[in-house]
Amino acid sequence: MRVFLRRARRRQRSVLGSTCYRSAAYHPLRPWQVRERRFRPTPLGRRGLDPGEVREFLDRVAGDLAAVYDALAESRRETDRIKTALHRWQSEQARARLERSAGR
Repeated sequence: MRVFLRRARRRQRSVLGSTCYRSAAYHPLRPWQVRERRFRPTPLGRRGLDPGEVREFLDRVAGDLAAVYDALAESRRETDRIKTALHRWQSEQARARLERSAGR
């Protein structure tokens, strides 16, 4: 049981999971980074923000969100698998108990 819990904790540490092929130097975006992000103004004569910088940031946010949603979907599939296995096991145990009590 302890081994299972240790593995579960290890899996929770990484939002991206073990299938992520990013470098070790990459750190996923945190909500505070998104909230505090400021973009440089465009060069003189133009109004607004630098479109390239905004696009790059949005691509990174989209990538991180996709990874989170993939991890969430995988977690839900695993939960469903475990619930099904538990239900099957409980049914088998109840049947075995009934057979034992009927055989007495």
